[in-house]
Amino acid sequence: MTMTIEGTGSYVPPRILPNRELEQMMETTDEWITQRTGVRERRVADPSVAASDLALEASKAALDMAGFDLTRLQLIIMATITPDTHCPAGANWLQAKLGAHQAVTFDVTAACSGFIFGLNVAEQYLKAGTVDNVLVVASEIMTRTLNWKDRSSAILWGDGAGGVLVSRSGTGPEILSTHIHTDGANGANLLMPGGGSKTTPISHESVDKDLHTLKMIEASASVRVAVKHFAESCLEAVEANGVSLQEVDWFIPHQANLRMLQSVAKRLNVPFEKFYITVHKYGNISSASIPIALDEAVRTGAIQKGHLVVLTGFGGGLTWGSALIRW
Repeated sequence: MTMTIEGTGSYVPPRILPNRELEQMMETTDEWITQRTGVRERRVADPSVAASDLALEASKAALDMAGFDLTRLQLIIMATITPDTHCPAGANWLQAKLGAHQAVTFDVTAACSGFIFGLNVAEQYLKAGTVDNVLVVASEIMTRTLNWKDRSSAILWGDGAGGVLVSRSGTGPEILSTHIHTDGANGANLLMPGGGSKTTPISHESVDKDLHTLKMIEASASVRVAVKHFAESCLEAVEANGVSLQEVDWFIPHQANLRMLQSVAKRLNVPFEKFYITVHKYGNISSASIPIALDEAVRTGAIQKGHLVVLTGFGGGLTWGSALIRW
């Protein structure tokens, strides 16, 4: 059985929020943000837009590239930590908007590694022969999770969606392997404390305590752990397939922070020019950043037939993983 990518797609909202506007919202500067993160601007979804709306546009682009008959779609996996609603799943809303009524749908929650986890889940279904095709889409509206007074976190995030149509023994680029890991014991380093069963339902008290926005704990330590796992994931992907890092044409990482990614390249001893970067214009879009960058690299012609491509991600949970693709 081979697992192939038949189409890629992505979508980012039209509204651009540059660092200069953030200077009016909090105590920060364009220079400070750019030097520390590499982010120059990010996209922000309109208040009327939900995660499934962004996912819909990315999904249609992937399906159009594949020339795929929507009535044949069997499974939709949506990676997200910002679904339209906690119940039903974001994938259910997406299914309805696509009109893919015959497809089974569910969400995968693995923070910034969500797209890699979604690919891994799809791989199991395809290997088992349960389905012949899967739409894996990641969609996030991270700007609605933020405390805009917290410059350590709010400056990083943006909104968008990306996805792929994968098939069992199709004709497209082959996903050679996927690899996923978790470390729940250290999951509190990046979290949204409120909204779950651990805390009381949303109340004036929980809002006053700022429990419903994203928290980054021990950021410097988290960066060191992230760099380690980013690098280990890349090595795992190439070693599992008997190739070397030097043979890889492109590394498409989760777009967390430019400095962090530069550290990953240094740790791997590979040229940073092989890292496909979008963080400067989109910021960190959690699970959606990898498929957005992948789609852009495909559509701009950066990725060519025969290229070896490593996808690698790290996120809250803690979660991390990778995939190796022969284009």
